[in-house]
Amino acid sequence: MTLDDALDALKAHAVPGRAEGSARYHKVPRAYLGVTNPAINDLTKAWRRALSVDERVALARALWGTDIFEARLAAAKLLTQARIRPDGAVWDLIRSWVPDFDSWAIADHACMAGQKRLVADPSRLDEVEPWSRSDHMWTRRAALVITLPWTRQNHPKPRDLEIRDRVLTWAAAYADDPEWFIQKAVAWWLRDLSKHDPDRARAFLQAHADRMKPFARKEAGKYLP
Repeated sequence: MTLDDALDALKAHAVPGRAEGSARYHKVPRAYLGVTNPAINDLTKAWRRALSVDERVALARALWGTDIFEARLAAAKLLTQARIRPDGAVWDLIRSWVPDFDSWAIADHACMAGQKRLVADPSRLDEVEPWSRSDHMWTRRAALVITLPWTRQNHPKPRDLEIRDRVLTWAAAYADDPEWFIQKAVAWWLRDLSKHDPDRARAFLQAHADRMKPFARKEAGKYLP
């Protein structure tokens, strides 16, 4: 499948008026086609079945390079799968996208693809940790979003608990970050963690809540008694 084929397929699902609404909502200057998420899901599901891993990586790279909103979502969805073998090229491509992040929707879709690759090989956290010290706000945020699977395990192994503690040290460094999206990401991580590991979430808030924005403190503790 060529890039032009993929773009034609996306454009065929455009909803009149939706592109303008998306542009207003996301507030990032780029092309919007007006395609719904379910339509992108259906297309990329079919593409995943039809293409080899190498072909998927090539198409995802080309789609991302267009800087079209729905094309970037499709690029991420093409690579969002628990089991991909081999997956080194997939991880490398996802990682290469991080400096381009400039909106939550695109970043979150790419991070969902990245979550699968981190769970498949947690040693990749060594490559993620420097993101937490980046000058680029969206890269700092991605360090938390891409590690969300470790907030959601009901029966974590000792290594998983070590990873939770490791990421919580990154979150602690963010506690007084003035960026709204960083505060929201810290709150998101803690809120999800509190459902499965309330003691760790509570301990974090006891130590760092006074440095967080009030809305982030409230959201982080939403499910804590």
